[in-house]
Amino acid sequence: MNASSPTQELRLDKWLWAARFFKTRQLAIEAINGGKIQVDGQRAKPSRSVRPGSRIEIHKGSLSWRIEVLAVDKQRRSATEASKLYAEDEESRLKREEMVRERRDMALGQHDASGRPSKRDRRMIQRFTGRGDPTP
Repeated sequence: MNASSPTQELRLDKWLWAARFFKTRQLAIEAINGGKIQVDGQRAKPSRSVRPGSRIEIHKGSLSWRIEVLAVDKQRRSATEASKLYAEDEESRLKREEMVRERRDMALGQHDASGRPSKRDRRMIQRFTGRGDPTP
């Protein structure tokens, strides 16, 4: 059987690992047991079978994906090949990209390029914490 055969099934934890949503199967199992993964709108167990057509919701940190399984593959391959195993909902993709952009913008606004506080920032921190020079 080839990897995208419609009758083929694979355990959820193995599929999440092969599709590169998690670095290890153990991390995938922990996310599934923690209720971060839903298959067809229901909480699932790691041994649940997924097949092409299954709908999966993945919540990982502040990011979330709503995807449809297009194929199953027992081997972990490159990211470009793994992305062919699923199709992400357009609304989900846009929302996730916006979250990533907001997080990146917030991080850039907090520090300069070196990541260290400036002299002004350091003085403000010292005033706030009550350490340093008491002059206003």
